[in-house]
Amino acid sequence: MADVAAAAGVSAQTVSRVANGSPRVDPTTRARVEKAMGDLGYRMHRAARALRTGQTSTIGLVVSTLATVGNSRMLQAISEAAAARDYALAVVTVGERGIREAFARLRSQGVDGAVVLNEATELVRDAPPADLHLVVVDSPPDERFSIVQTDHAGGARAAVEHLLGLGHDTVHHVAGPARSFAAAERERAWRATLADAGRRVPEPVRGDWTSASGHAAVSALTDATAVFVANDQMALGALRAFADAGRRVPEDVAVVGFDDIVDAAEYRPPLTTVRQDFDVLGARTVEALVAAIEGGTHVAETVPAPLVVRDSAR
Repeated sequence: MADVAAAAGVSAQTVSRVANGSPRVDPTTRARVEKAMGDLGYRMHRAARALRTGQTSTIGLVVSTLATVGNSRMLQAISEAAAARDYALAVVTVGERGIREAFARLRSQGVDGAVVLNEATELVRDAPPADLHLVVVDSPPDERFSIVQTDHAGGARAAVEHLLGLGHDTVHHVAGPARSFAAAERERAWRATLADAGRRVPEPVRGDWTSASGHAAVSALTDATAVFVANDQMALGALRAFADAGRRVPEDVAVVGFDDIVDAAEYRPPLTTVRQDFDVLGARTVEALVAAIEGGTHVAETVPAPLVVRDSAR
C-alpha cells in the first residue's frame, strides 16, 4: 500500500479509502490511485476487506433464465461493470423453490446487494428482501428499491410510427410473454400508438421470445403488411416463416424487431429494430447498486431505446 501511495502522491489512508470503495475520495484522486494500483499490480484481498468493512464486495444477480439473448447480454454487461468496480458477481436462477430461496442462496454467499433481472422482477415485487440492497431491471415504479430500465414504450412507439409512416394501414404485433414487464410495456405502447393514429388495433399474437415462436406466429398474420415483433429472436423466426410462405420482406410485409442484438444487421434482410444498449443498462444498474450499498438513496432511471432502420422496413 505504501508503494501505491508514493506512486500516486497521496497518503496510505487515501489508498485505503479507494481500495475499500469509500465515497470520501474525489474522482481525480481516485483515478490517480486506481492507475497506480494498476501499474503496480496491487489488488486488495477481498476477505481482508470484508473483515474491516463488513462488506464482501460481492453482488448477486437473480434471473429466471439465461436462455434468452437479452438476459445473457445483461449478464455479460453487469459482470463487466461489476469487475470494473472490483466487485465479484454471484448468479442464481429462480427455480421451483421460488425467489425467496434465490435470495437465501445469495445471503449464504454474503452478498452486499443484488440485481433482479427482467422476468424475475414480477416475483420480487411480492417478496422484496428487507435486508438486501436491491436494483430491479425493468419494473413498475416502486419505492422499495432502485429501478433501471430501457424505454420500452418509447422504442415501441418509434417502431410503430415508422411503419405507419411507410404507408401501412395498421401494424400487427408479435408480443412477448404476458408476465414480462418489458413485453407488456412494448405491447401497451403499440396499442396506444395505433389508437392515437386512429388505426385498427389487431389482436396480438403471443410468443415466448424464441425464434421458433416467432416462426409459428406468422401463420396468424396472413393479412399483415407490417409487423412489430417484441424481440429480435422472434423476428428472426418471423422472417424465415415469411420466406417459407413466399412473402417478400419488405416488399410484401415490413418487419421491425426489438433489442438490436449483435446479429440483427446480418439477418436476411438486415433487420430494422429498436436498440437496447445492454452495456449502458449494465453499467447504470451496477452504479445504482453500489451507490445504495454506500448509503445512497433509491433511483429510477430510464435508458433511451432508439430505432435503427435497416432493409426489413424501408
